[in-house]
Amino acid sequence: MEIFITVGQHHEHSNKNLKVAFFLNLGFTILEVFAGLYVNSIAIISDAVHDMGDSMSLGLSWYLDKKSKQKPDKKYSFGYARFSLLGAAINSVVILASSVFIVYEAIGRLQNPEESNAEGMVLFALVGIAVNGYAAWRLSGGKTMNEKVISWHLIEDVLGWVAILIVGVVLHFKHIPYLDPVLSLCITLYIVWNVFKRLKETTFLFLQGTPVDIDVTEIEQDLLKTKFVENVHHTHVWSLEGEHHVFSTHVKLKSIESLLVLAKVKEELKAIVKKYGFEHVTIEVELVDEDCFDPS
Repeated sequence: MEIFITVGQHHEHSNKNLKVAFFLNLGFTILEVFAGLYVNSIAIISDAVHDMGDSMSLGLSWYLDKKSKQKPDKKYSFGYARFSLLGAAINSVVILASSVFIVYEAIGRLQNPEESNAEGMVLFALVGIAVNGYAAWRLSGGKTMNEKVISWHLIEDVLGWVAILIVGVVLHFKHIPYLDPVLSLCITLYIVWNVFKRLKETTFLFLQGTPVDIDVTEIEQDLLKTKFVENVHHTHVWSLEGEHHVFSTHVKLKSIESLLVLAKVKEELKAIVKKYGFEHVTIEVELVDEDCFDPS
């Protein structure tokens, strides 16, 4: 005997925010390419390469996020929410791949230093801080892993532009040609480190690991407080895309003398689990003399 609880929610704001971030990033990337060439800054060009990869993955993330809002069907019975998680994984891989190119270019510039236009670096750094800062703010409240990955990288971009601004000011007063490629390497390594962490989280969710914000033991203890519940077992929790979670468990009941009592217990169990905000819940109810069947 099973109890099903399904909660459907629309999150149009996430798709709208990804759309805004995509067009801002794409437009700024085009500007960056010309800016980097104009001021002869490998740090700006390397950031443009990053942003080009980001624009591609943002576009894909935007599409996959929109796809993830589709309702369940026969092909995907849990819905399409995990398409958003796929977007986060692709976004992370694209960023890591572009980082390899940036490191290569920066090392080459260290071997053969070139002059950079300090005034141009300062000007474009201010524009970069404004554009990326606004995009990061739009995605700052995102709940899905897809939004978190992109938001974090946009924040890193803001920090990168702050660093470029500082370097531009320094180069205006002092001749240090190595400063620009060194900055590029530092920005890239910092981004790679944090993207690796996000990719690890995304992989964990893909492998259906228990969400860090869920305490399975606490939920089981709550269910055990219900009258007539003898034990709770075979409890499983996993996440669709980092925001919406799925819960299933088996509950063995004792001293159930009528269908009326059974119905009351089921309502109590549903009320307990409901407060945890799961997207989908399955509770298998077993009587004390009934064998448990769980292939897993």
